[in-house]
Amino acid sequence: MMARRQSSQAKEKFVLGIDFGTESGRVVVVRSRYGEIVESVVVAYPDSVIDERLPGGPRLEPDWALQNPKDYLLVVEKGVPKALKAAGVKAESIIGVGTDFTASSPMPVKSDGTPLCYLPRLRKQPHAWVKLWKHHAAQPEANRINEIGRERDEEFIRLYGGKYSSEWLFSKLLQIANEAPKVYQEIDRFIEASDWIVWQLTGRERRTTCAAGFKAMWVKGKGFPSPEFFRALHPLMEDVIGTKLPEDYYPLGSSAGGLTPEWARKTGLKEGTPVAVGNVDAHVAVPACTVVEPGSLVMIMGTSTCHMLIGREKQMVEGMCGVVADGIVPGLWGFEAGQSAVGDIFAWFFEHGVPDYIHREARKEKGPFASVLEKRAAALKPGGSGLVALDWWNGNRSVLVDVDLNGVLVGMTLATRAEEIYRALIEATAFGTRTIIEAFDSKGVEVKRLVACGGLPEKNHLLMQVYADVTGREINLADPLQTCSALGAAMHGAVAAGKSAGGYDTIYDAAQHMAKVQKLAYKPRREAHEIYNQLFKEYQTLHDYFGRGSNDVMKRLRALQRRHRAG
Repeated sequence: MMARRQSSQAKEKFVLGIDFGTESGRVVVVRSRYGEIVESVVVAYPDSVIDERLPGGPRLEPDWALQNPKDYLLVVEKGVPKALKAAGVKAESIIGVGTDFTASSPMPVKSDGTPLCYLPRLRKQPHAWVKLWKHHAAQPEANRINEIGRERDEEFIRLYGGKYSSEWLFSKLLQIANEAPKVYQEIDRFIEASDWIVWQLTGRERRTTCAAGFKAMWVKGKGFPSPEFFRALHPLMEDVIGTKLPEDYYPLGSSAGGLTPEWARKTGLKEGTPVAVGNVDAHVAVPACTVVEPGSLVMIMGTSTCHMLIGREKQMVEGMCGVVADGIVPGLWGFEAGQSAVGDIFAWFFEHGVPDYIHREARKEKGPFASVLEKRAAALKPGGSGLVALDWWNGNRSVLVDVDLNGVLVGMTLATRAEEIYRALIEATAFGTRTIIEAFDSKGVEVKRLVACGGLPEKNHLLMQVYADVTGREINLADPLQTCSALGAAMHGAVAAGKSAGGYDTIYDAAQHMAKVQKLAYKPRREAHEIYNQLFKEYQTLHDYFGRGSNDVMKRLRALQRRHRAG
């Protein structure tokens, strides 16, 4: 009996998913047949988010956010062997590898893939490093792209909901051309980190249609805007397509190539193991949440929130981050929107706004203060605090697409308590999500239910109930919650391997066998929803007053702040 069991285990097939997040990377070992995660290993980035000073270099200006590509390699080199060992899985049982990344997080490299920040002569040059997704210092460049795009009636403007973001690839590349033309001229390839890591593992540059479509103006069947458009942005950029960016891109789930001998040796995997083309963390989570058909909005909830939808037809929706053919699953249109800060807002409040009485109660109960705060906030009724807030602590990604907007809290008195502020901040992020949902609904992109994954849904039951009450929609939770992106990456690794190797031929098949949601669901409460309808109208009034030009006080204050810092 024991011999038969061991023989059965030896025949079992596994896939690896590698999820590169904002501050760490995660490696999961997944059974390809059932989608069970048998091991998960997290490797922290030694340099984390570089937003104050370059390692051994100068201080950075405000709104900069960089990363060290060596941290990404460390995740693979340390995380994969550790995960395999902990899972007790041998290399010959791994049939494929999939990866996902934050985006847009592009980097300048040489023709062999060497990042410019590796070169001693450029190591102290900020523009030589990875510009992380939340690098917001390229807003002037985004403004210029939008101005030229609208003047020329470029299609990408419409596909990005009317505005191209400072977070996306060409805003960051134009910033290099404007501020560091000598660095720009050193660049042989400007590449998303998601595509770069696949290049390192396989030795082949195979870029994904997903990142190109959602972050870099690429349109299936048409390619990029014309050289005339890029010349209008900057003379240096006229020939950017075909030089610094290639013209060929590869669909999700396809194999980028096999693992190189060097990386096979470093990871303990077999040489030639199929590696899927790269993916974006939010997009790869959608099939991992069982969503491969229209009607469900997936919320990937962490420091920020990404909102992902699938539709049968292309629609132009205000403030969306993009609509891309085959951008999430083949044969359908993928839509993306998002909020630039959600968990980050709560973290800010935990660090700067929690008074001593909350900490004293937590010590008395021998528990975390966040649990005390949540319990107190949950005891409040909707509208009972007299507060309403705008969720723009890190700008607005959707639907206004403006990083120069700031947070607002209205209704405070000398009697206002910490738990009331905390609940108002939770409600503000829910109102932001409802704004996005209503923008899609107004264009016929239906949202029947919500599916949540990420770190926040696991930690905060109040948060999820408020979202259900505010949106008036049932919310299902992915299973697992925190590793849904890594699972989605593994699922695409299984598709890259193919059915004959023990994987799947399509992501639809992979989702049917490998993805699932929890039995727990949050249902909207009628009375709470009715009260939130009233509060949402107040949110909308503030949203349009401060966000649509009636009062640009936020922009004036930021301009004054920048002058003060520069002086």
